[in-house]
Amino acid sequence: MKVLIVGAGNMGKTYARSFLGSRFIQPQDMYILERTAGSVASIPEIPADNIHRSAGSFISAVDIIILSVKPQDFPVLAEKLKPFIQPGQMLLSIMAGIRIEAINAALGAGKIVRAMPNLPAQIGMGMTVFTSASAIDKKELFIMQNLINTTGKSVYVEDENMIDVATAVSGSGPAYVYYFMQAMIEAGLKMGFTLSQAELLVNQTFMGAVHLHNQGELTCDEWIKRVASKGGTTEAALNVLKGHSVNANIIEALDAAFERAKALGK
Repeated sequence: MKVLIVGAGNMGKTYARSFLGSRFIQPQDMYILERTAGSVASIPEIPADNIHRSAGSFISAVDIIILSVKPQDFPVLAEKLKPFIQPGQMLLSIMAGIRIEAINAALGAGKIVRAMPNLPAQIGMGMTVFTSASAIDKKELFIMQNLINTTGKSVYVEDENMIDVATAVSGSGPAYVYYFMQAMIEAGLKMGFTLSQAELLVNQTFMGAVHLHNQGELTCDEWIKRVASKGGTTEAALNVLKGHSVNANIIEALDAAFERAKALGK
C-alpha cells in the first residue's frame, strides 16, 4: 500500500513518522509532496526519489492521499492535484473546516475520510475524531482507522458536523491545557518558587491528575470533591474560579473555536 502525504508540516511529519514507526507503511511506499525544500530532512528513511516539490504523475500511483495543508491553501492545491486523482484512491483530510462535499467537488474524489487530530499525536498520544463519505466501505474505513491509530486514539462519528466540534474540544484542546498550566506556573513564581520548581510542580500535577482520572471510575466532579474538603484551601480557590464564572468562560471559548471552525469551511 502506497501513501502520499501532501504537506510536510508538523502533522504531516507526525503521520510519516508514525506510519513508518509502526511498520504499517514501508519507507519505499511513503511519498511526500511538499513545496518547501528541506522540511522533510528529519525523516531520512524516505527515499529521496519519493519526495516531490510539485504535483506529478506519481500521485496517480498511490493508494492513499493525506491532505495535511492549511485550509486556506487548499483551493490552489486542489487545482494542481485534480488532474492526477484516480477514482479508487482514498483521501484522508486533516484540514480544519473543509467539508467532505467541498473536497469532492474540488478533486472529483469520492472515497474521502475527514479527521481532526491534535498535537499529542506527535508522541503517539493524540486524539483524533474522524468521519467518512458514503463511498468508503467498511474494509477501507478499517484501514484508515489503523493508520490514524498509529498516532494515538480515535473516535468515529457519523455526523460530519461533529468534526468541527472536535476541532474546538480536542483539536484546540492542548492549547487550553497549556494556558491553564502557564497561569499556575506564574502563580507559583509569584508565591516564591523558582521557575524549574514551579514547572515541575505543575507538570507533575497535571500528569498525575489525568492518570488518576483514567484509572478510576469517578467523574471530574467526584474527583474535585475528593480534593476539596469543606472550608479548606482547594474550596477557597474554587470559589474564586466560580466567582469569575471560569466554567462558563471556558464553554464560551470553545463555542468561539467551534464557530471559527465552521467559518473556515465557508
